[in-house]
Parts: sequence; C-alpha cells; structure tokens
Amino acid sequence: MSAPVPPDIVEIERAISRVAHMLTRFRQHDRTVVAAGVPVDRAAVPLLRALAEHEGPMRPGELAVRLAVEAPHVTRQLQRLERAGYVERVPDPDDRRCLRVGLSGSGVAAVESIRASGRRWIGEALAAWSPAERERLAGLVNRLVDDFESHSAATAAGRDAGDPDPGDPASGGPEAAAPAGRTGAARS
Repeated sequence: MSAPVPPDIVEIERAISRVAHMLTRFRQHDRTVVAAGVPVDRAAVPLLRALAEHEGPMRPGELAVRLAVEAPHVTRQLQRLERAGYVERVPDPDDRRCLRVGLSGSGVAAVESIRASGRRWIGEALAAWSPAERERLAGLVNRLVDDFESHSAATAAGRDAGDPDPGDPASGGPEAAAPAGRTGAARS
C-alpha cells in the first residue's frame, strides 16, 4: 500500500484542476482572441507564442519538441497560420533542404494583441490583489511550471535511460515475452 498523500499536495492538485477547468469552462481562449481581434483556434496560440519567444525562425520539428506535441500537429497548425498570414517560411541557413518558420509582421501583431488581451483580463480578475501578492503569485507559478517541466523531463529521461517501454520488445517490455510471430495486438 502506498503512503498517504499529504494534505497540501491534495490541495495543490485541486487548485490546479480548478484553474484548468475554469479556463476551459469559461472559454477564456475564445474571449481572449475575440478581444484581441485574432481569429485563431486554441491550438494555434501556443505556437504563435513559442515563435514570438524564440530568437528568429525555427524548424517545425524544433517547435514540436518545444511544445511537447507531435510534429504532424505542428505542421497542420503552421499551414493554417501561414494561410492566415501569421507565419512565413524562410530558408534554413544551415541546410538548404529545410525550411524554418517565423512570425510575419501580422503574426507579431497578433501575439502582441493576444498577450495584451490576456493581461487585461488577468489584471481585472486580480484587481483586488496588492502588487506584492501578484508578484508573489507570478514567482510561485513560474517556479511551479519550471519544476513540473523539470520533473516531466527527468521522468521521461528515466524511462529512456533503461526502464522498459511497454510497447517495445527490444527494451524488455511485455512485448519481449511474446512468443515468436505473435504481437500484443494478436494476443487474446
């Protein structure tokens, strides 16, 4: 039996779940992009933000890794954003066979509008908070995200460094025990 979960961890999990639910329940994304005048879907905003935060254009694969999403997802979103005029493809200076993507002038303006709209909403929601409280919250949220990202990377690296992958026979996962000629999908 596992050890009981400390009450503070239970409360943190509840609070994070409430924030995540609230942001989707209140359709905050929709309000933000409408107020910003930028007609993009929810999945496009992190791509635009990542491109804005990166120095110069980047390869789509790098963008997928940065956002921890599958490359085909990034490709589809980039195609939509390019058609809308928010991103542009440029030659890769390191490899002429490849292209990089970066924000167009319209893309830079779109990100600035989305950020301004989101910041206005947050400012209104936290209007009763003191500047010191808001500063403390920002520091704690940034630390939370940094620690979650570090833990996630360490967990993934631990699996990659020797833990068996359940679907990979070569890694010693359950598939390795299957008789020759049979795969997990064929088992009953």
